[in-house]
Amino acid sequence: MSQGRSGMKSGRNGSAWVVCLLILVILTGAAYAAENYSFEIENPGAHASSPLPHPDHRFTENGPVLVFFYNTNCADCIKTHPYVLEYIRTHPELEAHLIDIGASSEKRELFTIYKDAFRTGFIPVPAVFVGNATLVGYEEITLHLEDAVRVQAPGSMGPVTHSSSFFFPIGDVTAQDLTIPLVITAGLADGINPCAFSVLIILLFTLAAAGSRRKMVVVGAGFIGAVFVFYFLSGMGLFYLIQSAAISRAIGIIAALIAFALGIVSLYDGIRGDGKPALAIPESKKGIIDRYIQKGSVPAALILGVLVGMFELPCTGGIYLAILSLISNQMTLAEGIPLLFVYNIFFVMPLVLILCAVVLGLPLERVDRWRQEHRGAVRILMGLVLIGLGLLLAGTLIAG
Repeated sequence: MSQGRSGMKSGRNGSAWVVCLLILVILTGAAYAAENYSFEIENPGAHASSPLPHPDHRFTENGPVLVFFYNTNCADCIKTHPYVLEYIRTHPELEAHLIDIGASSEKRELFTIYKDAFRTGFIPVPAVFVGNATLVGYEEITLHLEDAVRVQAPGSMGPVTHSSSFFFPIGDVTAQDLTIPLVITAGLADGINPCAFSVLIILLFTLAAAGSRRKMVVVGAGFIGAVFVFYFLSGMGLFYLIQSAAISRAIGIIAALIAFALGIVSLYDGIRGDGKPALAIPESKKGIIDRYIQKGSVPAALILGVLVGMFELPCTGGIYLAILSLISNQMTLAEGIPLLFVYNIFFVMPLVLILCAVVLGLPLERVDRWRQEHRGAVRILMGLVLIGLGLLLAGTLIAG
């Protein structure tokens, strides 16, 4: 019998290695493909290599000044760059500047200066500032750059203003697939996962036995804080890795597939309603977690938070990866940090609410009973969110 279990375990481990190998092959191939495109400028125009521009300098006697901001790690930028480069080559009379915001902090700051001067609010790269007009994204730039230059050329109807209906409204990011409500919803859906819930409730049961409400607050807060910091820093690290390797599109494809697959599994678990869920902290790791729960100290809670953050990735890692893919496709790390922060605030919000409710007098038994009774509904909700994010990400990649 033990040999049979050993064989099954070996088979599962073998499958895991095969999956990891496939992902590695996909990532390596995507990285190689990304490297095949060079962002080097081969004298596209007389002014393309001139000193950094300034937003007050918008026109010359030959027409509007064109400033193209991009990032070599951005999927849309890789698509847009050849079009802009060719346009500059065929219009040598224009003063043009191509600015890679990933090259230096000075160039990232210049992008911020332009956004402030043009009153755009938040916009991602790729972005073109031409005369008084702003064009954002692959589709908008490739469809409207020529018209934007033409209507602002000498002898035309004159420079357009910010209120011109000819251009997409400045600061309008409704075409973007990433919004604050989406990030908040995904963070909350990720946060109601049963993995962290279970650990926090067991931890609070242990602390309640000691009879110290103050210790319950301090240790519980330490656990939640550690989960937040681990998830936030992990997100930043993954974001940087995705963009540094220029594989945001490949990661997006993988994330969409993972989110959709995990969503189906979560839905199945929720509808089935009995038995051990497929998305859970591995049994082999529960002994480690129990050991730190029994310590009931602040240092143990901090370690516990990190461990739970690591071990619960099989529960809800698909949601986080999908959001990271959406962010990395649309903005730089510096611009994405606020959204990562918002996501993780709402990720730990359910844990904060549980801790506050228990400290204020809500019986732990009642909280645990609610968790047990609503496990199926939580899994179904998580499944729907995962499938929705997978479809959204897939649609973004196809449209892009």
